[in-house]
Amino acid sequence: MATEIRKIGVIGAGQMGSGIAHVCALAGVDVHFNDISADRLAAAREVIDGNLKRQVSKGAISDADRAAALERIVTAPTYADLGACDLVIEAATEDEQIKRKIFSELCPALKPETMVATNTSSISITRLAASTDRPERFIGIHFMNPVPLMQLVELIRGIATEDETFESAKALIDRLGKTVAVSEDFPAFMVNRILLPMINEAIYTLYEGVGSVDAIDTAMRLGANHPMGPLQLADFIGLDTCLSIMQVLYEGLADSKYRPCPLLVKYVEAGWLGRKTQRGFYDYRGAEPVPTR
Repeated sequence: MATEIRKIGVIGAGQMGSGIAHVCALAGVDVHFNDISADRLAAAREVIDGNLKRQVSKGAISDADRAAALERIVTAPTYADLGACDLVIEAATEDEQIKRKIFSELCPALKPETMVATNTSSISITRLAASTDRPERFIGIHFMNPVPLMQLVELIRGIATEDETFESAKALIDRLGKTVAVSEDFPAFMVNRILLPMINEAIYTLYEGVGSVDAIDTAMRLGANHPMGPLQLADFIGLDTCLSIMQVLYEGLADSKYRPCPLLVKYVEAGWLGRKTQRGFYDYRGAEPVPTR
């Protein structure tokens, strides 16, 4: 028996958290939006409004829909402000220690029956659940980026996740108009288990001098019919996130084929993380992106 989710909390006002808040509010769910920074919450609300206006301009939603969705998103500065939620989704940075700290501080503020989810793209759901006081009510809900546009959501049970939690999460995803793909709790799940090694191999191809940034991306766009090249996609995802996922794969599966490319490590160490820092495999500071190698 699924529990109807009427009110959710979203922790993290970055790209993923903003997207999750956007689609939930548009589907008629009340959203309590939390972040450590009030400025980030304000900026995220502006981004959500801009994206909703873009949907209005395309005729996908009405202006009344946009206004109603924005009204459903309220700021929740503290975890205590999430206490009345039916489900809280963590969408913080892809760092296990940060996530575990969030859960240890969050759970005491919640109702006993509140479900908790993580939007992690790679970290063990079972291990994260064990850092809470409710592993049976914990689940992985991995939205794809950008959330308003991407149809797929990976749903991942931990070893203790109860059927009611799974069915409730699935019902929410159905309500959002998304498609569920159920994954077992293995490192990086399904999409990133396949996608990130491909991106890492493209970076090795660049590192070894097989091709330039432009040549590699052009080859995969036109030769494999990909909508964007793997290096452009890495910049879009964030090179720090790419590295984190490859490290989870490498450590979790103990296979050398998942070793992060040294060039990826170097870019992250330089702070060249892709679009969000204006430099990665492309330089985004000018009118048009320019390859950096």
